[in-house]
Amino acid sequence: MARVLVVDDDATVREVVVDYLRNAGHQVHEAVDGAGALDAVHRLETDLVVLDVMMPGLDGLEVCRRLRRHSDVPIVLLTALGGEQDRVVGLEIGADDYVTKPFSPRELVLRVDSILRRSAGSADASVPSVVVDGDLMIDRARRVVTRAGREAALTVREFDLLAHFASRPGVAFSRDDLLQQVWGWSFGDQSTVTVHVRRLREKVEADPTTPTRLLTVWGVGYRWEPQPPHDQEASR
Repeated sequence: MARVLVVDDDATVREVVVDYLRNAGHQVHEAVDGAGALDAVHRLETDLVVLDVMMPGLDGLEVCRRLRRHSDVPIVLLTALGGEQDRVVGLEIGADDYVTKPFSPRELVLRVDSILRRSAGSADASVPSVVVDGDLMIDRARRVVTRAGREAALTVREFDLLAHFASRPGVAFSRDDLLQQVWGWSFGDQSTVTVHVRRLREKVEADPTTPTRLLTVWGVGYRWEPQPPHDQEASR
């Protein structure tokens, strides 16, 4: 049973989402605005936040920004803004996923459950639990990433994407491949992958504008290029 915080100023939407999540076995708390959401995350042990974007006062995007300053709690945005750029903005500031209104409550529950399963550390036994790549160490069991000995703050989706790439070096993946294999979507907006790759490069590349690890394969997608051991790299 996960602890989910639902934040929406629309009482009807909030009631429907809360009911579906509780029926799915989750413990659910509610907040009616952005300030209440920040307070609830600080007071309560929260495993995931379902967060409406369009709220008066402190809107969902600003709440997401503030949470990301100190927390990696998974965030699913509910947005009535269906344009690609509107969705990209939410992903760029650290949301793990989004659902566009009007939405199917069952689909929302499936998205929430998918993120929670990954956040809990379910791992593919066919790949190593710890991957060392240059100065990067990825511990899949503990869901911890360090670069040059310092822990990197990654969201759930960023970690999943990194672990997927780094445990399969040299393999080129299309955006559709990644949506299916990392997000678990049979279809979806490919800009979701593009934004997460950009954010991931900012955290694992020495120079994100000239990546050496997470490379673009033109006309295909992306490929992970393994780096030499850190001690060999330092001795050059």
